[in-house]
Amino acid sequence: MSTDKKLSDKFYEVLQHEGVVSIMSWGIEPHLVNSWNSYLVITEDERILIPAYGFRKTEKNVNVNNQVKTSLGSKNVTGYKDYPGTGFIVTGTAAYISSGPEYDMMKEKYSFLTRVLEITVDKAKQML
Repeated sequence: MSTDKKLSDKFYEVLQHEGVVSIMSWGIEPHLVNSWNSYLVITEDERILIPAYGFRKTEKNVNVNNQVKTSLGSKNVTGYKDYPGTGFIVTGTAAYISSGPEYDMMKEKYSFLTRVLEITVDKAKQML
């Protein structure tokens, strides 16, 4: 596994503020689902874990095509050229976790989840 850091300090700063997270999947049919910045847990190897309660169409898509795109941001974090607000488009591969230590850790934090959406980041591009 590569040791190159894919998530910037600015990305982590965005996660300190609430904002919507949109997750796009396409496999059976294009689908968009939302979560919140505060629900994202970043692992030491920079995978993104998201508690999933619904996300059923996303799961069906991931079972056919595991590529996803995620968009997130915050108006409270200064972007390029002192622009008020910044955001990221994250591309990566997705899988669902339904047991094991990471599932247990997430279930303790977010009792409502039925599975955990895991995104292995390929690229995180700052947009603003």
